[in-house]
Amino acid sequence: MPLDIRTIPCLADNYAFLAHDPDTGDTALIDAPEAAPILAALAETGWKLTDVLITHHHYDHVDGLQNLLAQHPARVTGASADAHRLPALDAQVADGDMVTIGSETGTVIDVSGHTVGHIAFHFPASRAVFTADSLMALGCGRVFEGTKPQMHDSLQKLAALPGDTHVYSGHEYTTANGKFALTIDPENTDLISRIREVAEKRASGTPTVPSLLSEERATNPFLRAHDPAIQAHLGMKGADATDVFTEIRTRKDNF
Repeated sequence: MPLDIRTIPCLADNYAFLAHDPDTGDTALIDAPEAAPILAALAETGWKLTDVLITHHHYDHVDGLQNLLAQHPARVTGASADAHRLPALDAQVADGDMVTIGSETGTVIDVSGHTVGHIAFHFPASRAVFTADSLMALGCGRVFEGTKPQMHDSLQKLAALPGDTHVYSGHEYTTANGKFALTIDPENTDLISRIREVAEKRASGTPTVPSLLSEERATNPFLRAHDPAIQAHLGMKGADATDVFTEIRTRKDNF
C-alpha cells in the first residue's frame, strides 16, 4: 500500500508532513517547524513516530524537533553535508542514498541552492517527493547559500521525476508565487486557471500543498526557463535556460 501522507500546517505558513506505512505501522515526519501541531496530529491518528527526515537546517524546519523527540523518540536522518548545523542525527545521507519508511524505500536527492546541503526525499511507489524550500508550488526557494545555476540544476533533477509525482513543499506561498508567475508568463492559460483554483482553496482554508509535478511543469516559471514564450517575454529569446532562470529568480527577489 502507498504511504498515507498528512499535511500539517505549522507556524505562520510552514508545512510538516507525516508519512505512515499502513503495512508496518511505521511513521516518518518530514521536517519539524514546531512541535504542537505535529503532536496533535500524532494523537489524532494514533500513529507511532519512528523516523524524522530533515531537509535542511533552517530554524523553521527543525525548531520543533527537541520537544517532539521528548515525547516521541525516533530516528533522525539528515544530510551529511548539513550535519554540523543540524540537530543530532542518527543517520547521515547524501545524494543517491536510500531511506525507508516502513516497507517503502525512497531516494535522497541533493537539491542545494536555497542552502548548501538541502536534500529532498523521493518515494516513487507513493508518487511523493518532499522538497521543502527547493521546488515549491508555483515557485522555488530564495537562493541564500548556493548559486542560481546550482538551484536551476537542482530543480531540473526534480522536474525529471514522473509527472504524477505529488510535490510536498514546505510553505504556503502559492498565492504570492502565482502573482509573480503572471509577470513572467502572462499568456499561460494553465497558469491563469491554476491561480483561480488556488484562490478558491485559500478562501476555504485548504492547503495548496501538495501539488502535482505535471502542474508545476506547466505553470511554474522556475521550471519553464526553456520556454520560448517566457524567453521572448523577458527579451532573452534563444538564451541559455540557466541564464533565463537566473533572471527569473532575480526578478522574484525584487518582486
